[in-house]
Amino acid sequence: MKLVHSCCAGADVGKDEVVVCLRKRDRRKTVREVRRFPTLTCDLLRLADWLAEAGCTHVAMEATGVYWKPVWHILEERFEMILANAARIKNVPGRKSDMNDASWIAELLAHGLIERSFVPLAPIQELRGLTRTRRQLVREGIQHTQRIQRVLEDANVKLASVISDVLGKSGRRILDAIVSGETDPEKLADLGSERLKCDRATLVEALRGRVQAHHRFLLRQHLQLIADLDRAIAQFDAEIERVIQPFRDVVERLTGIPGVSDTAAHVLIAEIGLDMSRFPTAAHLLSWAGLCPKLDESAGKKRSVSLRKGAPWLKPVLVQCAWAAAKKKNTYLQAQFVRLKSRRGPKKAVVAVAASMLGIAYFMIRDQTPYEDLGADYFTRRDKAKIASRLANRIRDLGYEVDIKQVA
Repeated sequence: MKLVHSCCAGADVGKDEVVVCLRKRDRRKTVREVRRFPTLTCDLLRLADWLAEAGCTHVAMEATGVYWKPVWHILEERFEMILANAARIKNVPGRKSDMNDASWIAELLAHGLIERSFVPLAPIQELRGLTRTRRQLVREGIQHTQRIQRVLEDANVKLASVISDVLGKSGRRILDAIVSGETDPEKLADLGSERLKCDRATLVEALRGRVQAHHRFLLRQHLQLIADLDRAIAQFDAEIERVIQPFRDVVERLTGIPGVSDTAAHVLIAEIGLDMSRFPTAAHLLSWAGLCPKLDESAGKKRSVSLRKGAPWLKPVLVQCAWAAAKKKNTYLQAQFVRLKSRRGPKKAVVAVAASMLGIAYFMIRDQTPYEDLGADYFTRRDKAKIASRLANRIRDLGYEVDIKQVA
């Protein structure tokens, strides 16, 4: 097998220790040396000095949680770093140890058999940490909202059945009154807005429950936690705005895509970065994001066409943007959604729209161009003859004769 790197190293990174195998080809002999280093900064610097003195040029490691990051940050200034997907460099079962893992990684690296994982530059990594934490805070707020609904159901207060948003203005006023000790459903119903879809009598009956002291305590705690989370999210928004300033022009271009908000644009930049040379084509980016069918074929039969796994922080945001774009009238993305929905169903159609949006973002970032909508009639203009033939066949199936002639 062809040797690509004559002097390289493979690292198996853990929480408290990193095991490194230095592989060096000396004339016709291959020499391997394995050492263990604690993960303290001084020890990682000592590791870097040892590799540099040995003439090492490339270092590879697995993406193990967050433990690989401090090792990566110290070594990337002096060596060519390669981050590997652990699922793609598995060793032979039954020979699992830190030393064997490090040796196996070094062997694969020496022959160029490790596929690089995408690691963005430091500014993008900083933005990624902010956007991901913000999303986690939003999820926690949603969880507390669901817990509030469970507490109300336990007290037989059917507020969620008559108000779409329990934490809206009307719902919040009613909840605050319940926490304060109000139990009269008539007085609680007076706090509802006149714009509520339900009538007052229905609202009164929905608020006629059996609220106990422990219900009020739980509601008070959940409301306080939601308020704290809202303040934290606002602080994260301010910090993201500060970090995103160098990329403000890219954000403005991306928000030109139907369905893409400022928050979604921040996530896009944080997850895929601005250097599109990391992805040779838009198809490579779609595959990395898990927005294309996986290849699962045996004996000439396709066993599954489900989506590939990948980009768990990006894919849900793109799908959410796709649902918003599908409701934007007179746009190409809505036309694509409607066209696919009739044949494949709404879920597969919205995933296709999400893939199209990611492809659009790829070219906009790579070429630094604004968004230009193809128009809602794009598919009609592209396939006029095909559409006319299909309609003519449909008329013939109904028992009529039809002759199609193109207008001069």
